[in-house]
Amino acid sequence: MLSRTADHLFWMARYMERAENTARMLDINMEGAMLPQTPEQEVRAQRSVLKISELEDMFDERHPGSRSREDMLHFMVADARNPSSILSCLQATRENARAVRGTLTTDGWETINFTWLEFNQRLANMELDTSPDALFEWVKYRSNLCRGVMQGTALRDDAFFFMQIGAYLERADNTARILDVRFADATPNSREAARQLEDFYYWTSILSSVSALEIYRKVYRDVVTPARVVELLILNEQMPRSLIASLEGVCDTLAKLRTDASRDCERFAGKLRADVLYADIRQILETGVHAWLTQFLKRVDELGLRVMRTFLMLPIA
Repeated sequence: MLSRTADHLFWMARYMERAENTARMLDINMEGAMLPQTPEQEVRAQRSVLKISELEDMFDERHPGSRSREDMLHFMVADARNPSSILSCLQATRENARAVRGTLTTDGWETINFTWLEFNQRLANMELDTSPDALFEWVKYRSNLCRGVMQGTALRDDAFFFMQIGAYLERADNTARILDVRFADATPNSREAARQLEDFYYWTSILSSVSALEIYRKVYRDVVTPARVVELLILNEQMPRSLIASLEGVCDTLAKLRTDASRDCERFAGKLRADVLYADIRQILETGVHAWLTQFLKRVDELGLRVMRTFLMLPIA
């Protein structure tokens, strides 16, 4: 397969996954806003979304001195100048799909194209202002639909595997960011950090945001506790959005794409997978969830770069 075609398929899947996970992260923020909190806590929650997404500086350039939730939501959802907004992600998904239209099934292309068109219509109808929660649910639904159509209609060849590896890498990155969204702005070992660890409603919203509340109840059959939520989303191989499940997907897909030049990339992915697989939840909590996840995100980013250098358009430095 041409590296240009593989590149388009890889980024098509990543951008669709990123749009969904941005919707999930904003949904957590919206649910948190309904809980009792001080104005300062509300502002910090908004800033944590930007910080986790590495968009603080860009937001401050667009909205100097803003403390408005509406400005943050517009920036993260509908700002075409923000390359990580849901609008930009869905546009990039469509443009990458259009570039390889002949590689996709008709059902796959039409699902992506309709998603882009309807999202713009929903923005024009002011749904972001009137019903942001409904808009986020729609984005999640359309992402799931696109993924299901691809799974159900695509030939299991290299094109499909590049879509898979893009989705798995993006999911690992974004699950870590969703899990970390509350800890990004907390001082380690502070009273605030301790309070966050005991926030039942917050951890329940985390589970709901990744469609894992029912899974949690099946696995643990007990009240929601922070340690178990972290364990489920990091270490449970049967949880489809967990970090370890995403990394296993990456490693399995790399094996199917194996070439003479991919050995180092596979080795790096396998080591990262092993380090997560044999991690101890007690050690993660003692080290600090934010510190552990920050290191994990750096390594996932490096893995993505290695995949691109090995298979795609990114030149080897």
